[in-house]
Amino acid sequence: MKDILSILNDLRRPRLLIRAARIGAQDYRRNPHLHRLLGYGNLPRPGAALMKLMEIEADLNDRRRGNDSGYSVSRHVEILVAMMGEARVLRETQSS
Repeated sequence: MKDILSILNDLRRPRLLIRAARIGAQDYRRNPHLHRLLGYGNLPRPGAALMKLMEIEADLNDRRRGNDSGYSVSRHVEILVAMMGEARVLRETQSS
C-alpha cells in the first residue's frame, strides 16, 4: 500500500493548475489557509489534513473533468496550494 506522499506524487493534473498552485504554495501559511478551507476549530495534523484535502481535490477534479457548472478553478488552485503546503510540512516532520 502506498503512503500518502506517494499517492500525492502520482497525481496528474493540468500543467496550468499545478503551475498556479506552485506559485501559491510559496506563500502558504497553515493556520489561515486550513481554517478557511477545512473549517476546523483545531487544526488537524499534517497527514490528516492532507487526506481531507485530497478528498476535496478529487471531488473538484471530477467536477472539472465532467464540465460541471459548479466547478471553481480558484477553489481547485487553493486546495492544491494547501496540499502542497501540507506535504511540505509532513516531509519536514518526517525528516525530524
